[in-house]
Amino acid sequence: MTTTQPSTIETVDAFFANFGSGNLPGMLDLFADQVDFNVAGAPNVPWAGARSTKDELAEFFGLFGQVLTAPDKFEITTKISEGNDAVVIANCVFGVVATGKKFTNGYALHFTVVDGQIVRYHMYEDSYAISEAFTA
Repeated sequence: MTTTQPSTIETVDAFFANFGSGNLPGMLDLFADQVDFNVAGAPNVPWAGARSTKDELAEFFGLFGQVLTAPDKFEITTKISEGNDAVVIANCVFGVVATGKKFTNGYALHFTVVDGQIVRYHMYEDSYAISEAFTA
Protein backbone atom coordinates (compact mmCIF):
# COMPACT_ATOMS: atom_id res chain seq x y z
CA MET A 1 0.00 0.00 0.00
CA THR A 2 1.35 3.40 -0.96
CA THR A 3 0.76 6.50 1.09
CA THR A 4 0.28 9.82 -0.57
CA GLN A 5 2.23 12.75 0.84
CA PRO A 6 0.29 15.96 1.39
CA SER A 7 0.76 18.60 -1.28
CA THR A 8 2.87 21.67 -0.67
CA ILE A 9 -0.18 23.87 -0.08
CA GLU A 10 -1.80 21.26 2.19
CA THR A 11 1.37 21.23 4.31
CA VAL A 12 1.43 25.04 4.43
CA ASP A 13 -2.27 25.13 5.37
CA ALA A 14 -1.58 22.60 8.14
CA PHE A 15 1.28 24.82 9.37
CA PHE A 16 -1.06 27.83 9.70
CA ALA A 17 -3.82 25.74 11.30
CA ASN A 18 -1.36 24.52 13.95
CA PHE A 19 0.17 27.98 14.37
CA GLY A 20 -3.25 29.58 14.82
CA SER A 21 -4.39 27.02 17.39
CA GLY A 22 -1.10 27.16 19.31
CA ASN A 23 -0.31 23.51 18.55
CA LEU A 24 3.49 23.69 18.70
CA PRO A 25 4.08 19.89 18.53
CA GLY A 26 1.80 19.61 15.49
CA MET A 27 3.57 22.51 13.82
CA LEU A 28 7.05 21.10 14.53
CA ASP A 29 6.02 17.72 13.10
CA LEU A 30 5.60 19.45 9.72
CA PHE A 31 9.30 20.39 9.59
CA ALA A 32 12.16 18.19 8.43
CA ASP A 33 14.90 17.38 10.95
CA GLN A 34 17.18 19.94 9.27
CA VAL A 35 15.61 23.13 7.88
CA ASP A 36 16.91 26.15 5.96
CA PHE A 37 15.15 28.59 8.28
CA ASN A 38 15.82 32.32 8.23
CA VAL A 39 14.14 35.51 9.39
CA ALA A 40 16.16 38.62 8.59
CA GLY A 41 15.96 41.48 11.07
CA ALA A 42 17.58 43.79 13.55
CA PRO A 43 19.54 42.40 16.53
CA ASN A 44 16.92 43.72 18.98
CA VAL A 45 14.20 41.54 17.41
CA PRO A 46 14.34 38.27 19.38
CA TRP A 47 13.22 35.98 16.56
CA ALA A 48 15.55 37.32 13.85
CA GLY A 49 18.25 35.01 12.59
CA ALA A 50 18.95 31.62 11.09
CA ARG A 51 17.97 28.30 12.62
CA SER A 52 18.07 24.71 11.43
CA THR A 53 16.97 22.19 14.10
CA LYS A 54 13.57 21.41 15.61
CA ASP A 55 14.83 22.53 19.05
CA GLU A 56 15.78 25.90 17.56
CA LEU A 57 12.39 26.12 15.82
CA ALA A 58 10.57 25.34 19.08
CA GLU A 59 12.48 28.20 20.72
CA PHE A 60 11.65 30.50 17.78
CA PHE A 61 7.91 29.83 17.84
CA GLY A 62 7.84 29.89 21.65
CA LEU A 63 9.21 33.45 21.67
CA PHE A 64 6.06 35.00 20.23
CA GLY A 65 3.90 34.29 23.27
CA GLN A 66 6.62 35.63 25.57
CA VAL A 67 7.39 38.92 23.84
CA LEU A 68 4.21 39.79 21.91
CA THR A 69 0.59 40.41 22.79
CA ALA A 70 -2.13 38.41 21.06
CA PRO A 71 -2.59 39.75 17.53
CA ASP A 72 -4.98 42.62 16.93
CA LYS A 73 -5.05 41.45 13.33
CA PHE A 74 -3.78 38.42 11.43
CA GLU A 75 -4.82 38.03 7.81
CA ILE A 76 -3.45 35.88 5.02
CA THR A 77 -4.06 37.77 1.80
CA THR A 78 -2.36 35.58 -0.81
CA LYS A 79 -1.18 31.98 -1.18
CA ILE A 80 0.76 30.88 -4.24
CA SER A 81 2.05 27.35 -4.73
CA GLU A 82 4.02 25.74 -7.53
CA GLY A 83 5.81 22.44 -7.19
CA ASN A 84 7.68 22.25 -3.88
CA ASP A 85 7.46 26.01 -3.24
CA ALA A 86 4.73 28.14 -1.70
CA VAL A 87 4.63 31.82 -0.84
CA VAL A 88 2.18 33.24 1.66
CA ILE A 89 1.60 36.98 1.97
CA ALA A 90 -0.02 38.23 5.16
CA ASN A 91 -0.65 41.25 7.37
CA CYS A 92 -0.70 41.36 11.14
CA VAL A 93 -0.70 43.79 14.04
CA PHE A 94 0.97 42.85 17.33
CA GLY A 95 2.04 44.67 20.47
CA VAL A 96 5.42 44.28 22.16
CA VAL A 97 4.97 43.35 25.81
CA ALA A 98 8.15 45.10 27.06
CA THR A 99 7.49 48.47 25.38
CA GLY A 100 3.72 48.56 24.94
CA LYS A 101 4.25 49.63 21.32
CA LYS A 102 2.32 48.10 18.43
CA PHE A 103 3.59 47.35 14.95
CA THR A 104 1.92 46.56 11.67
CA ASN A 105 3.74 43.93 9.71
CA GLY A 106 3.15 43.07 6.07
CA TYR A 107 5.23 39.99 5.35
CA ALA A 108 5.89 37.13 2.98
CA LEU A 109 6.83 33.58 3.90
CA HIS A 110 8.59 31.32 1.40
CA PHE A 111 8.16 27.64 2.15
CA THR A 112 9.76 24.70 0.38
CA VAL A 113 8.10 21.35 1.07
CA VAL A 114 9.64 17.97 0.17
CA ASP A 115 7.85 14.69 0.90
CA GLY A 116 5.28 16.49 3.06
CA GLN A 117 7.89 18.21 5.25
CA ILE A 118 8.95 21.85 5.34
CA VAL A 119 12.65 22.04 4.44
CA ARG A 120 12.85 25.80 3.88
CA TYR A 121 11.17 28.66 5.76
CA HIS A 122 12.28 32.18 4.88
CA MET A 123 10.38 35.15 6.24
CA TYR A 124 10.54 38.63 4.73
CA GLU A 125 8.96 41.16 7.06
CA ASP A 126 8.97 44.84 7.96
CA SER A 127 12.02 44.57 10.19
CA TYR A 128 12.23 48.35 10.62
CA ALA A 129 8.72 48.63 12.09
CA ILE A 130 9.37 45.65 14.36
CA SER A 131 12.73 46.99 15.51
CA GLU A 132 11.13 50.34 16.33
CA ALA A 133 8.42 48.62 18.38
CA PHE A 134 11.10 46.83 20.43
CA THR A 135 12.92 50.12 21.13
CA ALA A 136 11.92 51.67 24.43
